[in-house]
Amino acid sequence: MLEFQHAYRRHLPHIQPPGAIFFVTYRLAGSLPTAIQEQLLAEAYASTRRLNRISDPQERSQQAYVAQKRQFAQWDKALDMTTDGFHWLRQPEIAQIVINSLHDLDGKRYQLESYSLMSNHVHVVFRPQQKEDGTYHSLSAIMHAHKRYTAWQANQVLGRQGQFWQHESYDHIIRDEAEMHRIQRYVLDNPVKAGLVEHWKQWPWSFCRSSLQT
Repeated sequence: MLEFQHAYRRHLPHIQPPGAIFFVTYRLAGSLPTAIQEQLLAEAYASTRRLNRISDPQERSQQAYVAQKRQFAQWDKALDMTTDGFHWLRQPEIAQIVINSLHDLDGKRYQLESYSLMSNHVHVVFRPQQKEDGTYHSLSAIMHAHKRYTAWQANQVLGRQGQFWQHESYDHIIRDEAEMHRIQRYVLDNPVKAGLVEHWKQWPWSFCRSSLQT
């Protein structure tokens, strides 16, 4: 199955700066139709070709950042709008399994900042914590532990076997406080923009550690 390569990273070395804050989005397996994935992939390839024609490294880096945000927004919108595929996170018992796991890892592997669960995907922001040896819990290890546990629990409830989560996840390192505020607002407003509630605090599957004013 083709994947949106700009959004997904799999089996590639990932640079994790000490103290980094991550915005991660992950989705249920089979939650996007192949045709939509192919369209997103084609747009990503076209964007890469345009970026490769920019000779100045700083300008290319800045334009790549803008392109990534635009492509992620398209991908996330597709997840919000699709009626195809599985929507198991719509079931309260399944959503609670995911939330329990996110909170269980809080204070053990990361500091949990915010999240929102939608019917077929999850947005989460967290800060990996230091281990006793001074290194940080890796993003890949955190997501592997969370996905493996929740997939097993959810499949038990659903009475099924097989892949529950899509293997790949989108992740982005938050660069500064302004971006942190913008991304947390994006995460919390996801159910609002989808027309599910009028205010993010009305959505039972959201959390924010900090006190956003609106």
